Amino acid sequence: MSSRPELNVAIAGLGAIGKVLASRLDKGEVPGCRLSAVSSRDPKKTMRFLETLQNPVPSMDLEDLSSVADVIVECAPAAVLHKILGPALDANKKVIVLSVGALLGAPELIEKAASNGGQILVPSGALLGLDAVTAAAEGRIHSVKMVSRKPPIGFKDAPILAEKNISLDGITEPLLLYSGSARAAATGFPANLNVAIALSLAGLGPDETSLEVWADPGVVRNTHHIELVSDSALLHMTIENIPSENPKTGRITAQSVLAMLRKMSSPLRVGT
Repeated sequence: MSSRPELNVAIAGLGAIGKVLASRLDKGEVPGCRLSAVSSRDPKKTMRFLETLQNPVPSMDLEDLSSVADVIVECAPAAVLHKILGPALDANKKVIVLSVGALLGAPELIEKAASNGGQILVPSGALLGLDAVTAAAEGRIHSVKMVSRKPPIGFKDAPILAEKNISLDGITEPLLLYSGSARAAATGFPANLNVAIALSLAGLGPDETSLEVWADPGVVRNTHHIELVSDSALLHMTIENIPSENPKTGRITAQSVLAMLRKMSSPLRVGT
């Protein structure tokens, strides 16, 4: 029996990622962590989901999750980030954030975490090599570039399509949707490129991290290739993620959060 206190984990958002996390926590698959509550914008769907759990938990408003949780996992639309993080950080809680791009426009949340003792945690998500990037950042990073390719359906409803009057229906060749900094991409792809923002925060920052985004009918997996040049290492990294039921998101994203939760209560932590 572990002497470590059990962590109460609340899930904010019950989309493709949130449902996986809640179900696996409910089954006890992460030792030292238990599901304590969920929150979702559709009450009927939430109640149907809660009926599938072995150990039912309450459905609560986003602002109230911190009252029953040590850790809150944000799997919700970026627009409600403040409703989740504000109360949680005021209560000195930890929040695992998947809508990383929204943090760029909310520096006050990071300041709140610094002043109140709460903590914002960003998992590796659909990316690889963040350990190596953060290690390289302890020295000098000269450049970071990421090239992302997704099947056209993975960009459904991305604001940049309407802004540039782009239609992806029936395209037969790769189409470059964006080339520029990670920061400027955050508004055009709020649900697609949190990986790029996570990479930028680990390394050179969102203004100095270069990004290309392609809609590619020739790929069936969400693919990211990273090149980093530093004074300690030259990194070439490629990951091909199998999409979840939501084509914008890879299956590995939920698993990344589970791995982070496991580290929180594990007597042995592997990785930076």
